[in-house]
Parts: sequence; C-alpha cells; structure tokens
Amino acid sequence: MFDTVAMSRLTVAAPVDRMEEVLRACTNAGCVHVESYSNFEDGVYVGQAIASDEANNTSALLAKVRAAVSAFKPVNADGPVPLNRVRELLAGDFPEKLQAGLDMLDQQRDAESELSNLDEQLKLLERLAPLNMDLELLTGTGRVEVFVSETKKSSKARGIFGSLASKVEMATAPGIVAVACLPEQSAEVQMALGELGGKAVQIPDMDGTPSEAIKTISSRRSEVLAGMYEASENAQRWSNNNARNMLAVQEYLSKEDQIFTAPTQMAVTGQAFALDAWIPSSKESEIRSALKNVASHVEVEAFVNDHHHHEDDHDGHHEPSPPVALENNQVSRPFELMVDLVGRPTYGSFDPTALMMFTFPMIYGLILGDFGYGLIIFLLGMWLGTKPFAADPVVKNGITILKWMGVWCIIWGLLFAEGFGFVWDESWSPLDGLYAWTYDNIHFPAFVADTLNMTHTHIPFHRATGALQDYVLLSVYLGVFHLMVGFIIGFINVAKAHGLLAAFFEKGSWIIILTGGFIHIYGFLVGDHAVFASTVPGLAVLVGIVCLIIGLAVFEKFGWAGGLIMGPIETFGLLANTLSYLRVMGVGVAGVKIAEVSIVMGWDMMTATGAGIIQILFGAILFLLIQAFALALGLLSPSIHAARLHFVEWMGKFYDGSGRVFTPLGGRTLHTEGQS
Repeated sequence: MFDTVAMSRLTVAAPVDRMEEVLRACTNAGCVHVESYSNFEDGVYVGQAIASDEANNTSALLAKVRAAVSAFKPVNADGPVPLNRVRELLAGDFPEKLQAGLDMLDQQRDAESELSNLDEQLKLLERLAPLNMDLELLTGTGRVEVFVSETKKSSKARGIFGSLASKVEMATAPGIVAVACLPEQSAEVQMALGELGGKAVQIPDMDGTPSEAIKTISSRRSEVLAGMYEASENAQRWSNNNARNMLAVQEYLSKEDQIFTAPTQMAVTGQAFALDAWIPSSKESEIRSALKNVASHVEVEAFVNDHHHHEDDHDGHHEPSPPVALENNQVSRPFELMVDLVGRPTYGSFDPTALMMFTFPMIYGLILGDFGYGLIIFLLGMWLGTKPFAADPVVKNGITILKWMGVWCIIWGLLFAEGFGFVWDESWSPLDGLYAWTYDNIHFPAFVADTLNMTHTHIPFHRATGALQDYVLLSVYLGVFHLMVGFIIGFINVAKAHGLLAAFFEKGSWIIILTGGFIHIYGFLVGDHAVFASTVPGLAVLVGIVCLIIGLAVFEKFGWAGGLIMGPIETFGLLANTLSYLRVMGVGVAGVKIAEVSIVMGWDMMTATGAGIIQILFGAILFLLIQAFALALGLLSPSIHAARLHFVEWMGKFYDGSGRVFTPLGGRTLHTEGQS
C-alpha cells in the first residue's frame, strides 16, 4: 500500500521473423513497459515499424476513429465491449458506418462554413444598402474606378473633396461614401477618403441592389441553416448510437498500432532482435509462460537498488531506474489522482496515496467544518456520479475525492455544531438535546487536555467563539504532527536509497530541530521558562542545526560554505512551514463569519416579528445569495489551502516526483473486455 510495485528487468531475444508474435504476447499480457534502445553499436540498429497491409489499414482506420472521437467526444456509460464483439465490428460494417458518421460531420462543418460566409456577405450588403445603387455600378470598369469606404464623416465628404467633387461622381449615405473617377484621379480620391478616415469596403460579385441581394442571401441562409441543423442532429444521433463501439474500437486499434510501431524501440540486427523492458516482479511466471514458445531467450532479473551514496548518482553513467506503478486498494486508489499532480514518486520510495486519502479530506473538513455544506457537497458528488462523463476514470476519481471531502465536512460540522452557518446546540434546534448529552458525557481525558493546554474539552467544539484559542492550538499541533510524519517518511526514503548515515543528517536533523523547537516553545507557552532560556530542547535544536549543516554540506553537496549559510536559513523556513498550518484556523473562522452574515442580514430580517412581505422576500434573497457565496467559497478556498499544506508544506519534506509512470505496451483497457 505504501510502497511502489516491485519491478524486474525483462530481456527478450528472438529471430526477426518472430517480432510481431513476441510483441503481441507482451501486449496481451498488459504488463510490459518497453525501454527504448539507445546504445548504438556496429551492426545493431533501431528497428523499423512493421510494414504490412494490415498495419497500414490499422493506421488509416485508427486515424479516422481518432478524428471521430475528437469531434464527437463520445462517452461510454454502458461498460466495456467484449473483445470478440470488437473484432466482429471491424470485420463487419463498422468502417462503413464510421465513414458515414464522418460524412455527416463534414456536411455539418460545410454548412457551418457556408453559413459563416453568408453572414459575412449579409453584413457587407447591409453596409452598402444605404447607397441604394446596383452592385455592378460599384465594381468599376477598365475606364472608371470606383472607391467605396465606410466613414463616420460621410456628411463632410463634399467639403473635404472640395473642387475635386466636381470632377468625380459621388454618392453618400450615413456611414458610407462611394466615389467614381477616372484612373488619373484615383490617387487624389484615395487621399481625400483617407482624410475622412475611410475604411475600404469590398464589393461582392452580385447583381441588383444590396436590398435585393440581401433577400436572396437571406433565403439561402435559411436553407443552409436548416440543412446544418439536420446534419447536426444526424451526426449527434449517429454519435449516440455508436459512442460505446467507437471508444472500444479506438482502444483495440491503438493496441494493434502499438504492436506495429513498437519495433522502433528495439535493438535489431540482420537476423535477430532484443527487447529491453520492465515488468512487475509478481508477473514473472506469467510473462515466462507467455513468451516461452515465441522467444529464443527470456531473462527476468529483479531490480535491486544498491545505491547508498549520493556520489553514485553523479558518476556520469547509471542504469535507468524502473518505471513506477502504484499499488493501492480500491478505496484509496482515487487519491492517486492527487499524488500524480506533483509527479509520480521515485521507484522504491514511499507512496503517500493512502495517507492522503485520510489527511486531505480531513483537513479540508476541519477548515470548512459545516455539516450543511458538507451534505450539499456529498450530494453534489452523488449527482455528478450519475452523469455520463463520470464514466471517465479521472472524472470518477475526482468525484470520489469530492464525496470524501463532503463526508469529512459533515463529521467536523457535527463536532462543531455548525450547519449552514447556524449553531445547532441552542434551544430552537432539534439537535439541542443531543448536544446537551455530548456536552455532559464526552470529554477529552484530563491528562490529554492538560498536556495540550486545551481548555475546551467537550463537544460541541465552538471553534469561532469559546474554543477559538483551542482551534489555534489544534491547527499548530496538526502542523507539527503532519510535518513530523513527513520527515519520518523522508528519513525512511533516504535510508533505503543512501543508507542510515545519510538519512540521519539529511532528515534526522530536521526531526531533532522540529521536536526540540516544539518542546521548547511549548514550555514557554505554559510558563516553564523564558523564550530564550537555555533548555535541553533548545540545545537539541542547536545540535539539529549542526547536523543539518553537515547534511547539506556533505550529503547534499552544498559545500561547507553553502551548508553554513543555508542551514540556519532553512531552520527559519521550518518555522514558517509550521505556522502555515494556522491557515486552517484563519480560513475556517473566516468561513464561519461569512455564513453568519447570511443569518444577520438575511435570516434575521426574514424571521423578524412583524416582518412584511417585502422584508421576507428581500431577507430570503439575501440569505440564499450569501449562503450560495459561502458554499462556493467553501468549495474553493479550503480545497486550495488543504492542497497547499500537502503539496508544499508536507510533501516537500519527503517527496520526489521525478518517477516515470509505468506505461505497459498497449496501455490499460477501459472499453474492451478480454484484453489486458
């Protein structure tokens, strides 16, 4: 759950004529990540894509299917298609149906293009209509040139043309000027039109007056528009009927196309080829069984990371690390979406997916903390899950995360007795009896309350009023604990990669600083000593800083000067990281106060004794609008801050997102059954 999938190196060799069989076996296995060949040697070269009629037909049909998928954006809400059915479709009339669908799409696009051209012509004719002149008179001849310009100064045209006006034929209308002249006068005419700020108008090649042309084009536009709607409806109907098959065929053809193009990643000689790849170690027997009858040589070797010194990483040459596959159960797997936002973890390091499944929505709920909003968020997730687009795995994972956020918001909201901005442990509330019981019977143990210096030890926990100080402390304690977990994970990662000594100086130093600093400041807050007093925890901080300087100088290659400078600076950065968790309190209280505004400005007005119809309506509108704003802000702001606390403050202590994603030959199957 917390480790990446163990990988083994796969080496396969076989005669060239067995290449397609080997690749097909690897594709069907669905767990072979091919490494591209790059060590060029005499007599060994990179292979070429398989050239055959089948390969060419597959590539051509795949291009058409991808074009259709891109245009229609189909959604498969009915589950995968059996592999035999996909093959039947390809052997049957699917290619013809696909071409028919693309033809409908072309008809729609042609109609849209013609409609756009007709609209441009109508706009042009509407500008010419005020002149009320035949269009052929405005086009000019070999002996007469005609200039038509749009201008806001058309009423001043004759004044600006001056004596030139008597030498030309001019027609003006509001916003437009037309001038006919001899060729030798064209330069003067253009200069005069320039003084008017004229913009040339291109005359369409049509007969009759602009008004007559407008009628003709408007009639044609109606016909084209009707044809466009019909083509659009036909295309959409075709897409709805063939969406599932389109996606299944695209997936199948993509796998086939990868088989034909995969040789470009392999080393080939005149007689044989070699395939270098990675497989999950657990799949070794399956791969050996699949390849034993088609390959001459199959070797599987488990990867062992024996790097225990940083200098090994900078020796100028090393074998590529394995690609990374994550191994999470069905419950935590959706949160891989969040982990991948900052890159895949490096091979062999800690996978934080399962922890984020708990901490991210928990911190989000701690910030928003309103069971009414949490219920709406959860129901929103349920509603989105019924939509066709929810079949997409990425969207499905996002919706699952949203529902987890809603659940945790409900949990914290019940602990805070907050719902839609109201406090629910008051006499008017149906939950008053429940909270009266929890207040009397549920308490933190005394030693916990005393140790944490938290006086509000019962439920409900009024974070914005009586328990505000404890809410501040809770935010800080959360930060210290969260960061400590991050440093411990970082210690384990470095120890696995570079040994315990490097782990102690690189991450253990931070654990010492955080622990010593927290205990020292805690002692100051409870009055045991002054802030700058010489204490054992305070001395531990100094020891931790010295260890950090050594870690930076020796193990992270900053040099002694860099270590001495950066060590103390980064120590203050840790203080900033810890205090950053106060945003939990700050954003949480701000959200409470915004929700309270809806009650003060809207609800109280609506429910005031003797309120009239206008007051009730106005109050209801204010209440609903501010509640909607609070909910929208509650979806956005706590999400951003909870994500920051994870991606920046927490994951920065241990996470290296430079791992390569495990991408098996042929990809993963979503829309076809019986294909790995």
